[in-house]
Amino acid sequence: MNQSAEVYDKDKARSFTQTMLGIMNGGALSLMMSIGHKTGLFDVMDGEAPATSSEIAERSGLSERYVREWLSAMACGGIIDYNVSDETFQLPAEHAGLLTRRSGPLNLTVPMQQVALLGEVEADIVDAFHSGGGVPYDKFPRFQALMSEQSGNRFDRTLIDHIVPLLGIQQQLEQGIDMADVGCGSGRALSILGSAFPNSRFVGFDVSEDGIAAARQNSSELTNVAFEICDAAQLDPVEEFDVVTTFDAIHDQARPMAVLEGVHRMLRSGGTYLCVEPKASSLLEDNIQDPMAPFMYTVSTMHCMTVSLAYGGEGLGTAWGHQTATEYLTDAGFTDVEITGVRDDRSNNYFISKKP
Repeated sequence: MNQSAEVYDKDKARSFTQTMLGIMNGGALSLMMSIGHKTGLFDVMDGEAPATSSEIAERSGLSERYVREWLSAMACGGIIDYNVSDETFQLPAEHAGLLTRRSGPLNLTVPMQQVALLGEVEADIVDAFHSGGGVPYDKFPRFQALMSEQSGNRFDRTLIDHIVPLLGIQQQLEQGIDMADVGCGSGRALSILGSAFPNSRFVGFDVSEDGIAAARQNSSELTNVAFEICDAAQLDPVEEFDVVTTFDAIHDQARPMAVLEGVHRMLRSGGTYLCVEPKASSLLEDNIQDPMAPFMYTVSTMHCMTVSLAYGGEGLGTAWGHQTATEYLTDAGFTDVEITGVRDDRSNNYFISKKP
């Protein structure tokens, strides 16, 4: 008898069947939940009494037939409650905190939008598996807007109330210091800081012309905020800033060490660097039990890692981990590296370090 037949575990096979069905349904629901966010359906239902599909469609200004089908998917997925007796739907209060805009950075339907975005480059990723190299940034035309929404939610909730106190720079900002954000995107962080601390000066750097254009427009009324188009690996300023930040900007760089060395040069002696990066270990075995690990490695494969490789980079990936990050920071010349976190940002590590 074939040995594999003797050890074949039918219960394990049945369990894996259920796992596969769960993955299929989860993938489908993530797309539908992304639609629920974009159309505002979750927000329309937030805190409301049970209602029919017609009533929900009328409140949202959307097509009833589409709303009805969407509600059916949500009901079958256990996202929304359905009352069969009067054919009404309700968003449970226990679910709303992870689905609505009022949830800020805890709203998981925002990152779910990445599933559809990454699906757009699936064929390119498959080609890269065969040929090597990567998929360049310009293949992700909607990425900038999505990251702007995701980071904006985080900054609105955490920047003034949590991150500034974490760095211990409230008084300095009030008195007036120079601060930079490398990989600033659409500039939301510096716009918030510029408004809150008019005596300080802020400069954002990003390679994206569209991002910088949006940043300049969004902060046009602030005289203490400026933005420059710059490859993060070619930063020119020398000892011009007291504080430098990067938010999820290092791990997908082609030359991460060059960026960190540039940040080090930018800082004055005794300056502070805040490096915010995905919360992960550099060891796969440490990440396996993380409930977000499959999503993290998927995003890495289909965006962060491949974008870096597309430009001949290291391809560190999203899960480069706190051990490797600490090593890179130390090699770049930073000291007293502290790893901490922010309550309303569960997906990132906050590395705070000093320039001697």
